[in-house]
Amino acid sequence: MASTHRGHGDVGPATGGISTRPALHRPAGTAPAAASPLPALSSALPTLPLVLLLALLCVLLGVPGASQAFAASDTPGVAKAPGAPGASGAGTAGAPARKLPAKVVIIGIPGLEWSDLDPRRTPNLWRLADEGGSASMSTRAVPPPERGITCPVAGWLTVSAGQRAGAPGTGCEPPRAPEAAPGGGASVPGWAELSAFNAATSYRPVLGQLGELATGAGLKVAAVGPGAALAAANRSGKIGKYAASIEDLGDLSPYGLIVVEAGDLTGAWTTGGLPLPGTPNSTPTGTPTNTPNSTSADTPTNTPDGAAGGFPDDMTAQVRREAAAGADRVVGAVLDRLTPSPVTGNPVTGTTVLVGGLADTSAAPHLHVAIARGPSPDGGTYARGYLTATSTRQDGLVTNTDLTATAIGLLGMKVPHGVVGRAWLGDVPSGEQVAARAGKLADDDLASQVLREVRGPFFAVFVAVQILFYLLAAVAIRRGWGGSRALAAVRVVAVVSGAIAISTFLAQLVPWWSLPAPMVWVIVTILGLACAIAGVALAGPWRAHPLGPLTVVAAVTSVALLADVMTGSALQVNAVTGYEPVTGGRFYGFSNIAFAVYSAGTILALAGIAQWLISRNRRALALAVCSAYGGLAVFADGWPAWGADFGGVPAFLVGVAVFLILLSGGRISLVKLVLVGLAGGLLIGAIAVVDWLRPTEQRTHLGAFVQQVLDGEAWTVVGRKFGAMIGVTVGNWSLSLLSLVALAFLFLVLDRPSRWGASALGRAYALAPALRAGLLGALACALIGFLMNDSGIAIPAMALTVAVPLTLAACVRAVRLSPPTTPGRPSVPAASTAPPSP
Repeated sequence: MASTHRGHGDVGPATGGISTRPALHRPAGTAPAAASPLPALSSALPTLPLVLLLALLCVLLGVPGASQAFAASDTPGVAKAPGAPGASGAGTAGAPARKLPAKVVIIGIPGLEWSDLDPRRTPNLWRLADEGGSASMSTRAVPPPERGITCPVAGWLTVSAGQRAGAPGTGCEPPRAPEAAPGGGASVPGWAELSAFNAATSYRPVLGQLGELATGAGLKVAAVGPGAALAAANRSGKIGKYAASIEDLGDLSPYGLIVVEAGDLTGAWTTGGLPLPGTPNSTPTGTPTNTPNSTSADTPTNTPDGAAGGFPDDMTAQVRREAAAGADRVVGAVLDRLTPSPVTGNPVTGTTVLVGGLADTSAAPHLHVAIARGPSPDGGTYARGYLTATSTRQDGLVTNTDLTATAIGLLGMKVPHGVVGRAWLGDVPSGEQVAARAGKLADDDLASQVLREVRGPFFAVFVAVQILFYLLAAVAIRRGWGGSRALAAVRVVAVVSGAIAISTFLAQLVPWWSLPAPMVWVIVTILGLACAIAGVALAGPWRAHPLGPLTVVAAVTSVALLADVMTGSALQVNAVTGYEPVTGGRFYGFSNIAFAVYSAGTILALAGIAQWLISRNRRALALAVCSAYGGLAVFADGWPAWGADFGGVPAFLVGVAVFLILLSGGRISLVKLVLVGLAGGLLIGAIAVVDWLRPTEQRTHLGAFVQQVLDGEAWTVVGRKFGAMIGVTVGNWSLSLLSLVALAFLFLVLDRPSRWGASALGRAYALAPALRAGLLGALACALIGFLMNDSGIAIPAMALTVAVPLTLAACVRAVRLSPPTTPGRPSVPAASTAPPSP
């Protein structure tokens, strides 16, 4: 996240040593074997990209750089179980045993944002951030109906399960105080109901995972506060030791895992500023709380909104500042009670402190605080810098489920399959002061908030302008209104329009979200970049060719997004057409919309390059170049270290295959399409299995899906994706309308005779035959992508946003280059030569 503005590197599986050029550009399968090589080459084209991809896969698995990325080795990540090689106390020959902390302390502060921290108002949190690693936390869980936020109870349960969890009801209730049990323990009220509710969700989290693992390993677990009880309970909802305050807990030394709730922000939001029952502030300071579930008859329990299933109003700035200060005092009390090391006198030596914002305490979702100080799961120490995790691959960005995996790793245990997070990493100092880090992380949240405000209006404007442009262009082409000047203007606007999609990603190079009137600035930034790209496309010597501007814009689109996924996907984070970390759906690789733009741009760019080579009698070279780059593009889309896109690979491979078959003069058949589609499925399946063979902590969602197949959960995932696809398609009427209008314009306007004579699309095909292959390949890819991805109609809508305007620009140029075919004025009929009748 912070790296979005700092030019970070990919912190996922290493890719720096991977060399792809030898496998992709070798002439095998394309070298002429006879005087006329083209027929043999053409017959091999449907399988050539697949052969190249499989060869590349084999090469990558055999080179040192690839083994660095995919070997099952002890790389930074989640700790192994005690007794395993590399685990604490085990060690391997020639390698010291990994040191683990004696104690793990999790401090949950639902609602805490980086903008809440201040060196004077929250000195303890500020000190923790200064001494350890920092990040923004995406706290996505199971939201209440019709809402997109994470309630405090859902946030705590997500930590408990290591998977997205939620609670029944339609509002955000505060956590209920536990019921006291003999021996100082407690039980969570309504645990059976919570477990049943979550078992019925598509995520199927196992509540009590963290507490069960800790107690099963012989560790004593303590919880402070009702929210902490939710996270620390075992699978039966029991907590070995519960206290309402850290003072009531007594000596901390017996406990291996301590979970503490600083619930001031939760209380200020859900109860209007009144303390939550069963929390430290619900009784006078120093007063023992022997019955955690009791409340005084004189203590108001004003929870009208949360308890009634509604949502409280947002806190005022003053109330929020006071609540953050109260949470900081709880943090300070915890830090004061950590036993100093007998060797150094520093509590950091034997204890790891993890701080997480966990949930939202406002009507809109936010990114929250994540801090780690002390030993890390990989045996190092959290340095003063940015935290990251292989689940996000973004410096300064982690998730709430990562917190569970981190705690499990720090306790020396292997992370079970049900925990989807990855351990927090961060042993490399950044060199930045804590104020600079906190400011950048707060800016990340600001970008997410502004994005949520401008995304809807932006797409409304975007769709309206596109449709209006198609209508005006139809008038200029079909009716001939405005003459040649109108056609020239249409061509310029079409090239700019085709560059809009890639400009939405390149706009992330400019901090438009921090400027006044961000909606205006994001439009100005995107439009300015699109005009700059169009200026290059229309300025060079290529501008005279029908496919010249198309090739430039499409090539910029393909190369820019390819470079982006190879370097960490920074351009897609918080882009109006990218993914937002607050939502937590995706953090790296190709988003579905980016895939649509990338695939359409790639195939059209290859069409332009092929046409240029074919016009110079280099058809064989054109086919080889297109096969090589097309194979690389498909591979990059699916490779876990880059695009990590499961559903896109089969669609992309079919699109490239359709393009190559038509380019070589072959014919498309259903059998060929089915075979290529199956090959694409086998390819992404092989990549997913390779990813699955890596250690659990290093897998992407591709390998995780293989594990879900083995666990019998595949249909649950597929069902959730299919439901999302249907929901997006049915619910997003604007993109559905844009898709229909774009297709109608393409086939009812450009592909039919007009005022200028023969169809504009037919003229473009005549002057540049490769355009037909490229356009049909892009449309095939968009159609299959629509069927295979959960973004539904958004994929063809964005692919058409690239393909149709650029095709229009080529058609306009073809019309102006071709002689008119409109029939001339009919001649006057000859007079009759028959003699006049008498």
